[in-house]
Amino acid sequence: MKTMTEKGSITIVPELFAEIAGHVALRCVGVRGMAARSVADGLVHVLKRENTSRGVRVWDGEDGLAIELHVILRHGVNIVTVGQSIRDEVSYAIEKYAGVKPKRVDVCVDSVMVD
Repeated sequence: MKTMTEKGSITIVPELFAEIAGHVALRCVGVRGMAARSVADGLVHVLKRENTSRGVRVWDGEDGLAIELHVILRHGVNIVTVGQSIRDEVSYAIEKYAGVKPKRVDVCVDSVMVD
């Protein structure tokens, strides 16, 4: 994403949006971790904290910024409520830190784990 100012341009790479979104999602109540699928066997794996952006996809198209998060939730939480919380928090953080309001923030619950 490129923004022009009177003193020049600012370029924000999609990886930054993915890092912000991943870290914010992990702070939400009910989130156990970010998810990555193993293509070979179709299994869902919990990512370590330093790999949170791997569970996030970012599209920066003409119609705006779109973010898709793949999360693993704790057993017993309300999935809809936690998903809405993640969407709200990620959208707020991206706008606050990068100055860009995401067009879409999609949350995909890939698994539920017992602690």
